[in-house]
Amino acid sequence: MGVNENLAHLSNNLIYSAMAAYAVALIAFAIDLSGRGRVASPGVRQQEFGEGSVLTLNGPGAGGTELPRTSLAAGDTSSEKRQTVAIAVMVTWVALALHIGAVVCRGLSVDRVPWGNMYEFSISGSVVVTAVYLIALWRADLRFLGTFVIGPVLLTLGLAIAVFYTDAAQLVPALQSTWLVVHVSVAFVASALFVLGFSLTVLQLVQDRREALAAAGKPPLRGAFMEKLPSAGVLDRTSYRLYAVAFPLWTFTLIAGAIWAEKSWGRYWNWDPKEIWSFVIWVAYASYLHARATRGWDGRRAAYLACVAFFCLMFNWFGVNIFFSGLHSYAGVG
Repeated sequence: MGVNENLAHLSNNLIYSAMAAYAVALIAFAIDLSGRGRVASPGVRQQEFGEGSVLTLNGPGAGGTELPRTSLAAGDTSSEKRQTVAIAVMVTWVALALHIGAVVCRGLSVDRVPWGNMYEFSISGSVVVTAVYLIALWRADLRFLGTFVIGPVLLTLGLAIAVFYTDAAQLVPALQSTWLVVHVSVAFVASALFVLGFSLTVLQLVQDRREALAAAGKPPLRGAFMEKLPSAGVLDRTSYRLYAVAFPLWTFTLIAGAIWAEKSWGRYWNWDPKEIWSFVIWVAYASYLHARATRGWDGRRAAYLACVAFFCLMFNWFGVNIFFSGLHSYAGVG
């Protein structure tokens, strides 16, 4: 079966278009995070008189109602018009549509799922990260996370084009299995949740440091945008929930991969570098969840464990495919 060069070319153009849209969204998210993209809501006037300051609602029907200033937690922007972040989210949806179009065209150009090499894994995996993030916005206000999600997605697409690009071609025999769809699709979702969790963990560590300095009466770290984010405790609990959802998905990924390996190579476990590092990732996140559940670890100690686990994930995604050869070498660069 041949390759539809027109669809392959269209896929490449859509990737470039998606990257342009992601760049615009990234700038908008960054502007909002800096506070320059926000203006006070007409219905809310903030009066700062120290500890007992209040918010006076002067909108229609508010009747001058006063609320304690402390009722707004860190990161609560309900009293502000976030025009820039609204634009950022809208443009991200456009970028996602273009990105999905690129992945679909890549698959149609060779009449298969586009998961045959590092280029295809990168463009497909990053589209899942964006989709999971936008879906998560329906459940929680994670718009402050946009910069730390869209940035890595844009970087991944840049690497895909500049380093990992591979011409459209047919799958090698080992990949011609329905287990490819099962194994890889679940791995994509789990990895996307790990990426979101890691972004929250990094912010948690910075926020924790700021809060520690404030408690000690020392000047906080630079970065006024951190004042608009949730507390370190909230970030910690949110990232934990994401890891808790992602971990069983990764467990299923390992099980599905073992079943697929037995069907393809006659053994459930072959000590392939990809298999080993996938198991290392499982152990790392299992250690994180175990430490939180049984030892009461939270805050900074748990965050460091989560960071180690994420670095294992990234090494498995990039390093193993680049520096090691094995049964999964067909998924390497080029």
